[in-house]
Amino acid sequence: MRLPNGYGSCFKMPGNRRKPYIVQVPVNGNRITLGYYATKQEGLQALAAYNENPYDLSMSKLTFAELYQRWYAETFNETSSPSTVKVYAAAYKRCALLYQTKMSDLRPHHMQQAIDDCPNGYQSKKHIHILFNQLYKWCMMHDCLKKNYAEWLKINEKSTSAPRNPFTSEEIAFLWQSVDKNPYVPLVLMMIYCGARISELLNLKKEDVHLDERWFQIQASKTPAGVRVVPIAEKVYPFWEAFMNRSRCEYAICTTEGMRLTYENFNRRYWKPLMLELNLKHTPHEARHTFVSQMVMKNANPIILRKIVGHTSIMSLTEKVYTHIELKELINEVNKL
Repeated sequence: MRLPNGYGSCFKMPGNRRKPYIVQVPVNGNRITLGYYATKQEGLQALAAYNENPYDLSMSKLTFAELYQRWYAETFNETSSPSTVKVYAAAYKRCALLYQTKMSDLRPHHMQQAIDDCPNGYQSKKHIHILFNQLYKWCMMHDCLKKNYAEWLKINEKSTSAPRNPFTSEEIAFLWQSVDKNPYVPLVLMMIYCGARISELLNLKKEDVHLDERWFQIQASKTPAGVRVVPIAEKVYPFWEAFMNRSRCEYAICTTEGMRLTYENFNRRYWKPLMLELNLKHTPHEARHTFVSQMVMKNANPIILRKIVGHTSIMSLTEKVYTHIELKELINEVNKL
């Protein structure tokens, strides 16, 4: 049967080929190859699908890496949360086996392998899955792909994630005894006594720290609830003052030379060696869990505690609308530690 003018063509190429049928479509006066198929029926079905929903064939030829770069450039700018950018960048690094694969050739088993090969826990695998969905969403918005294969991916249950291991009261006492042994021990105690995420502290600018009034403002966080005021406990106030006086950059938390600390640099060059030196086994995020655990042990007001750590998303509607907590109350509560 003769195909309509401008519809495209499907014909068999000479020779012994695994996929001998080539499908081409007219685009701006040129004939562009849509794909190669094992049977004429498969080729005609692909041609019919294309004519029903035409898409940008040049865009569909982008590799995973090329498409990621375009999506990244359109998605993030100077106002984007640094922690969010880092999450997506880390997820992308886990997909190295897909970099040179064309997005149009990606199938669920390719992406599933990237997720399954990730050596980290549930959250890291979930972030990879979210990245795949974001890329497919971008493709559909730009009419270069019509199907989201990321919908068929699976992630292990949360129960497989490594359990959190807060610092014990004995370990906290040991840290206090060790403040003069390493210049970064005070930072560990600052983390334990404020409950902020390490990324929030490292991105904290000096202009947002109010030492005289004993509080600091987190301007950017991984969640809207994370943008908040955090009190400075009296016990660790001298450490905050020392870091602020030492800093020769715009950031409050710095190296011993007064330069900015990034998370990757901090974790690799300072945190891990410090834990090894002190014979402790903890991640930076466990300092945040320690704060919550210690506050609960001190019978802290649960509403105030959620305000301090940025968990207002789990407050009841009444708590969100009618609870107005003054800074003095936040400081009094954190000084229970």
